[in-house]
Amino acid sequence: MTATVPPSTFDTRILALPLYEDHHRELAQRLVTWCAEHQDLLAGDGRPEATGLRILRALGDAGWLAFLDGGPDDYRALCLAREALAYCGDLADFAFSIQALAATPIRRLGTDDQRRRYLPGLAAGTLCGAFAVSEESAGSDVAAIGLDARETEAGWVLNGGKAWIANAGVADVYTVIARTGPGPGAFGLTAFLVPATTPGLHIEPVPMIAPRAFGHLVFDDCPLPREAVLGRRGGGFPIAMEVLDRFRMTVGAAALGFARRAADAALGRARDRPMLGGKLFDLPTVRATFADMEVKLDAAALLVARSAWEIDQGGPRYARHSSVAKLYATEAAQEIVDSAVQIFGAAGLVRDSLLERLYRQIRSLRIYEGSSEVQQAIIASAIDPNRTHRGAP
Repeated sequence: MTATVPPSTFDTRILALPLYEDHHRELAQRLVTWCAEHQDLLAGDGRPEATGLRILRALGDAGWLAFLDGGPDDYRALCLAREALAYCGDLADFAFSIQALAATPIRRLGTDDQRRRYLPGLAAGTLCGAFAVSEESAGSDVAAIGLDARETEAGWVLNGGKAWIANAGVADVYTVIARTGPGPGAFGLTAFLVPATTPGLHIEPVPMIAPRAFGHLVFDDCPLPREAVLGRRGGGFPIAMEVLDRFRMTVGAAALGFARRAADAALGRARDRPMLGGKLFDLPTVRATFADMEVKLDAAALLVARSAWEIDQGGPRYARHSSVAKLYATEAAQEIVDSAVQIFGAAGLVRDSLLERLYRQIRSLRIYEGSSEVQQAIIASAIDPNRTHRGAP
């Protein structure tokens, strides 16, 4: 017997499709139940750093992060988790997603010692991770990274900076991509595991429109031992690109959670708000707005499910599908949240109201882990201009 999931959190019609398996549907039910039981914590209390760490520990205690320490890859489960947590609160999705993002390269490429040192704590939520790629002059262009890693007799010394890093200031360990060789572009980049206690590492907090732990990293003669290298020397570029390719679809899932929360709130408002002798929902223009929302929600959910299914099946072109899902879902979510604010009217502009928070929170998803314009370039590069039919995967 399959689980019954409240439609306000997930679309049961999408979950019933063969793209998902029974254990995904059961997972969705458990996610809904757990989120409901922890609603006050997941909603946040205005202190993003402290609240984020409490949420992280709660996620670890409940076993939602257990897959980070030896569990199988299951991107459909990862997307469902992000969708459910984003529906409940921005900080809940933020805590879960950045932890998974930071742990993935250690899971896939770490030495036995690196895995033993970090993965149990990351899975338990007692250690907090971060993934540091972006720089002021190198965002989506990973090949332009300039953080310098100079080899010494004892290991390495890092000098330079990273920008716009999630969990900056609260992370216990940073996966950092730095330049170790003179080679141009993508050549000469290496990944390092940098403990937060490393001498010479400084944090510059950055206040964001959606409050969360965010900031710049400054490396001032930061010494690292040789065993801090993650993967092979010179392998930093493929590490960064693989992680981003894998997680872009999950950003689409988070966008879907935000959008579904906004659409549900707007529907409640339109159903109850008196207007011209009836209800706001009775107006043809408002009904048309909700029709557009439904189309976008369905399309986003299907694209996210398809891309996650593709990677779980070992599909060779999952990166393209991941970009398609992220591009459409984040752009559509922005439009849905904006339409929901319009339906709420002035009430949707009140500081710290649900719609005002969603309006601020949704905006970053069209930028991080590759902006919409970058996704368009990725998708276009995968198009064969000489094709004569749509049969190719």
